[in-house]
Amino acid sequence: MSLKNPDAIAVIVSALRDVHGDDIARMMLVEGMSLANLIDAMFSAPLTHREAVRAMTDGLDDFVITPDLGLIWHLKYIYADHSLHVVDLEIATPDGTLASKDVWLRLAA
Repeated sequence: MSLKNPDAIAVIVSALRDVHGDDIARMMLVEGMSLANLIDAMFSAPLTHREAVRAMTDGLDDFVITPDLGLIWHLKYIYADHSLHVVDLEIATPDGTLASKDVWLRLAA
């Protein structure tokens, strides 16, 4: 498998393994997880907040995203009150905005 962002995927895999263990991490990557689940795992892993956000945003290109977003979409960062601390992500498309719980990710095979 050829990855577009292998370093970001390595950070994501490591974080999922740290938080959930090998078997569940493998299942999440192969069978899929919501973006919200990925966010929770990344923010629970022993990473700086900045490293977690960067790995997620850089690694998205290596995931199959459901529903199909089409060609035009972008990430919207949700910040904590009065800070630059990202607490959630949304995906904006021409058809509307999807909450992280409504976006499903599966590592591309």
